[in-house]
Amino acid sequence: MAGMSSEAEEKIEPPDEFLDEVFVRADEVDDLAILDIELEEKMAARALDKRISSSGGGGEEPKAAWEIDLSKLRIRHGAPVKHGFRGSLFRADYEGHDVAVKLLDWGKDGFSTPEQIAHLRASLWDSTAKPPPDTACCVVVEYLTGGTLKSHLIKHMERKLTYKDAVHFALSMARGLSYLHSRKIVHRDVKTENMLLDGELNLKIADFGVARIEAVDPREMTGVTGTPGYMAPEVLVGEPYNRKCDVYSFGICLWEIYCCEMPFMDLSFTDASSAVVHKDLRPEIPRCCPRDMALIMRSCWDANPAERPEMEEVVQMLEAVDMKKGRGMVPLGEPTGCFCFSLKRRGS
Repeated sequence: MAGMSSEAEEKIEPPDEFLDEVFVRADEVDDLAILDIELEEKMAARALDKRISSSGGGGEEPKAAWEIDLSKLRIRHGAPVKHGFRGSLFRADYEGHDVAVKLLDWGKDGFSTPEQIAHLRASLWDSTAKPPPDTACCVVVEYLTGGTLKSHLIKHMERKLTYKDAVHFALSMARGLSYLHSRKIVHRDVKTENMLLDGELNLKIADFGVARIEAVDPREMTGVTGTPGYMAPEVLVGEPYNRKCDVYSFGICLWEIYCCEMPFMDLSFTDASSAVVHKDLRPEIPRCCPRDMALIMRSCWDANPAERPEMEEVVQMLEAVDMKKGRGMVPLGEPTGCFCFSLKRRGS
């Protein structure tokens, strides 16, 4: 209103029917491409505030299903520590379990009690030179000793994987992504480096740093998110996208698992991305690859997202693979060997 002061505008409250809704002012968001992330953070903070308020400030606060008892968390002093863009990673024990602890910052909308902050600082004081901030929190996950799927494939670049092992890894990844998509979660950074293995080579999907709830309207998802070489064409050019971007990335991973090679190694990220979009570049499927496996690869990395199968369908396709009739990538140097190259267009 023309005569209303800025102070009066600050006091405007939403109608009663919207009191339980969460709002984010667009003019307070520096990058509209992460508006969905800002909204999700607001929703989490609102839920936490309600839970703390409901406790009345007295006695022990009720814990949500995802909360842990920090008093039972023991950071391993002297354990390897990794510092990343989004936080620091530590190794710890929690109720007899070997776990990884990622220290994060809630930000301005988060809340950690003084007791929680004190415990984190006491646990980490000799593990990191930088003390946790007042809005610190931590994510505790199972510590997996098998490393990444990518490192496992690199170890097998010469001898390759058996066809049975290749299908096993692919099926594990497909089932995990299918579950995520059934919960309306889009990972957005599917790659072999984000697949972790335990000591018995069971695969688990990791690194949900850029994952988000799938938008009802694909036009709300246009941010260029992911890793070059695995990103779908529609993501590379900033077009609206949905969960099918994960399906494309899975197709690249499937080729990588079968061939034990890295995609587009002989091209720069810029050249590879441009060729994927404008020249329909895809990794070349070797001649020794079984027909049903090759079909899954091609269908997943189709340039048209609508033509790609759902991950649930991919699971069914992989379950139907006849491993008796197929064989793995033949090791280099053997007379019947075949080779993987990255410079062939899809369908050629």
